[in-house]
Amino acid sequence: QVQLVESGGGLVQPGGSLRLSCAASGSIFSDNVMGWYRQAPGKEREWVGSSNTNSNTYYADSVKGRFTISRDNAKNTMYLQMNSLKPEDTAVYYCKIRITVTRADYWGQGTQVTVSS
Repeated sequence: QVQLVESGGGLVQPGGSLRLSCAASGSIFSDNVMGWYRQAPGKEREWVGSSNTNSNTYYADSVKGRFTISRDNAKNTMYLQMNSLKPEDTAVYYCKIRITVTRADYWGQGTQVTVSS
């Protein structure tokens, strides 16, 4: 079993920054892909970006250049540094891990990010 716990959400003004964390525990295995997703009210959940265990990262066009994903594999933790935040970034942010060998996906409980003046 795998558990994911997100933290770091909150209220920030437009143009501000936040850093989210996602700590994974359990049967992580050494080969996995971790990703961030978000869901705004009334909208479907959308992919924000992903990082594999080689720290290759990929981003959605809507956040490219503003958000940065990093990983600390020793701590099984992934981070999402969000800069130049916009009101449209307001959403519940979720992290997900895909275990490559089992193809199983696990989700965190989500953390609220609100960008508002």
